[in-house]
Amino acid sequence: MPDIPVGAQIFDLAFHPNRPIVVTGLLTGHVKAFGYDEQGSHEAKFSLRPSKRSCRTLAMSEDGAHIWAGGKAKAIHTIDVGTGEVVDTRAGAHDAPINRMKRLLPNLLASGDDDGVIKLWDPRKPDAVRKYTQHFDFISDFLWMDDKKQLVATSGDGTLSVMDVRSKKMEPVAQSEDQEDELLSILSIKGGQKIVVGTQLGVLSIFNRKSGWGDCVDRIPGHPQSIDALCAIPSHYPNAHSTILTGSSDGLLRAVQLLPTKLLGVVADHGEFPIERIAVDMNGEGRWVGSAGHEEVLRMTDLKEVFEDDDDAEEDGSDDGESDDMQSKDNASDEEDNDAPGHKVSAETTTRDPEEKASLDEEAHNEGHPSSDEEDAAEERKKRKRKKEKDPLNAMKRKKGKNELEAEPAFFADL
Repeated sequence: MPDIPVGAQIFDLAFHPNRPIVVTGLLTGHVKAFGYDEQGSHEAKFSLRPSKRSCRTLAMSEDGAHIWAGGKAKAIHTIDVGTGEVVDTRAGAHDAPINRMKRLLPNLLASGDDDGVIKLWDPRKPDAVRKYTQHFDFISDFLWMDDKKQLVATSGDGTLSVMDVRSKKMEPVAQSEDQEDELLSILSIKGGQKIVVGTQLGVLSIFNRKSGWGDCVDRIPGHPQSIDALCAIPSHYPNAHSTILTGSSDGLLRAVQLLPTKLLGVVADHGEFPIERIAVDMNGEGRWVGSAGHEEVLRMTDLKEVFEDDDDAEEDGSDDGESDDMQSKDNASDEEDNDAPGHKVSAETTTRDPEEKASLDEEAHNEGHPSSDEEDAAEERKKRKRKKEKDPLNAMKRKKGKNELEAEPAFFADL
């Protein structure tokens, strides 16, 4: 799809949950909506300016009828998506500019400002229903965990906090230790059991809910610059539970598989412009991913061209039998993930028992002794498995403005 020009820098974007409509919040304070189709064409739906100050954040209602906009004016505006008009304004909703908002429940909205204050709102009531002040720096992102009705917030002060919206206490149920880095984005993987946090230094911090929220359990370096945005891929793609999209300040939108870590490819290239926000349409299950940087356009990338072509290339490669080296790399990735449930133990491991080994040796003797060349080849493959690969996430940047990825059919499988 061609880039959608919006006329100013985009701070945030939000997709309609079930219609091909995308809404953008701009530096100029404008809120602009666009419709798009499968052929890649787009048209303007509405444009309004509820405030002369920048619109930093957007949150769409569950049914897509309304969208909330907040920003430097410290107010929350409710906009009717159908008519493109402001239907309600909460002036002075915060004492500092609003940096992030998220819809939690049909009648519950969360907002966070530059001073670290978090407020919960019922759209039917004029005042906030709850206020949290455990952070002292800007609120960068929110994560809603529906199973526990908990809200997780990341902050520029280097900590994340967990709030139970059912509790009447004005304190979080948990808060992490200082991670000694700004926490900029957050996303859940593995069915919500693990939490990924993007940081200013380009490290993905992994939190395990079963281990508590005190500190991360793993750190995954590789991104050359800060990870400002994280997004999940549609659930119908393979390994969707552990594959994420990362938007970095180096201008690259990457598809990354975690645990084990593997770069699947570069989805979009914004050139020299940092990527601030990314989102997938149709409530996260659609075809298009929208990414916004500091340029004055909204980039829409077709996920089918990335993941479905990837699957086809892998199938073609397996049918043609490309090389033993590719097979050894696949075996290496399986070996790295041998802690996963349902992992099949190799025959070499199961024959460590002397009696079993003797019986197998006898069978091999009857069928023909394996040659020494085969044993040497097996040893060589084991050595190749243990060889560490270079960090795949630190991809080289391409020239500004190019969104095409020139690669061999097996590019994604090799990486």
